[in-house]
Amino acid sequence: MILDQIAIIATQPLTQTTPLTSDDVATAITDALNKGGSQWLISTIVAFLPVLWMMALILHLGRPYILRTLRRMGLRLGADVWWMSYLILRDTVLLLTFALSFIFFNPNLVANMDFPITGPISALLLLLAVAVKLSRRADDDIAAYRLVTAFLVLGATLYYIGTVFGIEAADVDYLSGFAGAMTTSSNPAVALGIMWVSLVGVGLVAGWLFLRAMNSAARTLAGPPAPKATQQPQVQPPAAQ
Repeated sequence: MILDQIAIIATQPLTQTTPLTSDDVATAITDALNKGGSQWLISTIVAFLPVLWMMALILHLGRPYILRTLRRMGLRLGADVWWMSYLILRDTVLLLTFALSFIFFNPNLVANMDFPITGPISALLLLLAVAVKLSRRADDDIAAYRLVTAFLVLGATLYYIGTVFGIEAADVDYLSGFAGAMTTSSNPAVALGIMWVSLVGVGLVAGWLFLRAMNSAARTLAGPPAPKATQQPQVQPPAAQ
């Protein structure tokens, strides 16, 4: 991609009557490298996100296997290390996937590059899964675990559909129509509408998590409530005879 940018600049006809200086050539090459490098990096992130989605699903759905392995361990220290390593890896993959998915909320990139049109919705579903894990004990509450699973499976399915049938199927003749409908650059108006609606949802979820964190911090700093003082019953002196 970077070589293509340099080749385009090199093959453009010269409109100037004065010869190019070495500074002009260096500036043109630098601009081509910057533009081509940024496009290569963004395309790599979009292509690598399915791997992160798959890892997130595997780690989340592999929780029963981890628990069965823990029950077979006789050493308590080994079980604790195994469980903590699993939790750190699983949650790190979730957060990394959402952080890289934030490129789908850049209007300029969405309108001009080939992104899966379902990318913003998948990012919103991933944030909802993270919000459930932060607000409820998903490892102990079976209802919360099923809710997180539903969000992750739905988000990964939408992203796979948009990537496989939208971007990767662009060169297939009988899928060209479907590929055009699932690519952001082919439908910029629809893609930007989906992006803005998803961005509003991300803002609402993030605001709710922020308020919840502030309330939790306030309760922690306030400390436990002071015990109420119990009043001793007053004993009336006996009446004089």
